[in-house]
Amino acid sequence: MLPAILGRKIGMTQVFGEDGVRIPVTIVEAGPCTVLQVKRTDGPDGYNAIQLGFSDVKPHRATVPMIGHARRANTAPKHFVREIRLLEPTDKTVGDVVTVDIFSSNEVKFVDVVGTTKGKGFQGVMKRYGFGGQPASHGTERKHRSPGSIGAHAQNRGTSGAVKKGKRMAGHMGAAGGTSRCQKLVGVDAEKNMLLIKGSVPGPNGGYVIVRKAKTRS
Repeated sequence: MLPAILGRKIGMTQVFGEDGVRIPVTIVEAGPCTVLQVKRTDGPDGYNAIQLGFSDVKPHRATVPMIGHARRANTAPKHFVREIRLLEPTDKTVGDVVTVDIFSSNEVKFVDVVGTTKGKGFQGVMKRYGFGGQPASHGTERKHRSPGSIGAHAQNRGTSGAVKKGKRMAGHMGAAGGTSRCQKLVGVDAEKNMLLIKGSVPGPNGGYVIVRKAKTRS
């Protein structure tokens, strides 16, 4: 089974390595997660996957389908449910519990963290794309943070003066899926269900994330 677990971002702190170097880490409350469904290639679904649920929801705040789906695993409905695709069939069954021990038992050193980035609302091109803006003097007035010309006669989409598709302009920023890849796993606290991951991970404090073994680094 590909080591993966659902969790919640708690915040950032610092730890000190054996050589005394300070390491910034993100604390993730990972699990325990309940296995809600198992899919296999020889079944009706036609592929290998496992569905995990994290963070209980009060029954009066859940829908009837959510309650019935969780009842098959003898658990409460979950707030955060995600499916993890697998290359090989898993040995887990419906109702099993997945904890952070899967990272320590498999000696995982690097992880990928998938989450939803912080929403920034409607932003200009300087904040959204890092544009330099217009000159700060020499007659510039109330246009210091503007993008400049947007309707050039370029050849990539014809020679008209229309705005070209994909032009970087002001708009909605953040609140989109993001992945921090190959983050070093500094520590695993099985008693408190905590993972210490070096660096920052997507999303605000309290946001839900998926922590999995790094795909491009072991």
